[in-house]
Amino acid sequence: MRTVFMGTPAIAAAALAALLGSRHSVEAVVTRPDAVSGRGKSVHFSPVKELALEHGIKVLQPEKGSGSLLFDELSAIKPDIIVVMAYGRILKKDVLELPKHGCINLHASLLPAYRGASPIQWAVLNGEPQTGITVMQMAEGLDSGDIIMTEKTPLDAKETAGSLTEKLAEMAGPLLLKALDAIEAGNATRTPQEEAKATYVTTIDKSFGALDFTKDAAMLERMVRGLYPWPSAYAYHNGKLIKFYDCDVSYVSLDGSFIPGRVNASKQGLFIETGSGSLKVNELQAEGKKRMMARDFLNGYKIASGDMLYDSLRNPEE
Repeated sequence: MRTVFMGTPAIAAAALAALLGSRHSVEAVVTRPDAVSGRGKSVHFSPVKELALEHGIKVLQPEKGSGSLLFDELSAIKPDIIVVMAYGRILKKDVLELPKHGCINLHASLLPAYRGASPIQWAVLNGEPQTGITVMQMAEGLDSGDIIMTEKTPLDAKETAGSLTEKLAEMAGPLLLKALDAIEAGNATRTPQEEAKATYVTTIDKSFGALDFTKDAAMLERMVRGLYPWPSAYAYHNGKLIKFYDCDVSYVSLDGSFIPGRVNASKQGLFIETGSGSLKVNELQAEGKKRMMARDFLNGYKIASGDMLYDSLRNPEE
């Protein structure tokens, strides 16, 4: 089939790679506008754009998910189907209905759970035992279209958002090709989602990484994993930022009580007390320093039992 692929990040590039290696043709790629960052205003291409350029595929980068210019370009291409994964734009009805087989979306959750942005991070944050990829027929609602097929995967005890993204990226390509075969053959099933079971998640931003130590240790440990590699879980010690990369739930206390944010640094390791239990810190990074194991951190960083960590630069006791 003649396809157009819409996507932006690395997980979408993995699906595009599978499509490029298949018998289907990729007539064009639609991705977000180039990102500009840094003092030098460096321009960064999305992973999907980089892959498309490597294969000589036409790249479209509209400012909006729909519009007359995009519609006209897609109309000229005459795709049989449009494949979408983590594009980051809402498509309007004219684009959704343009191809012969409409538009399909690969969503990184088991719909109708976790509609919306950041489903991978939220699956880890909420301690889900499993998640997966859903191929759905796109409709005008947010991730509300009929389900064509799904594939599930369990979450490991130490699963991070990064490791789960890699798992789902490996699953996305083969599942996409399987769905395209079924659609082309005319035997794809389409099952309406159960709206009563729908849940929605929001976009993750930097502020999500601030560790509120009044929460219980199990929740905070999931935050460390669910926010890795970005934006990372963090707290402040004496006005300096500390990022946390690996922790375990513990019940070690300095004096038998638990004071949220209080440090217990000893030969047993580095512990931070929480609203319920404590975090045993295994790997972390102090501001201006390299990432290191807790034992090395304790040897070179001035932190002592009884010190306090806070979720912001402002010390609430001041």
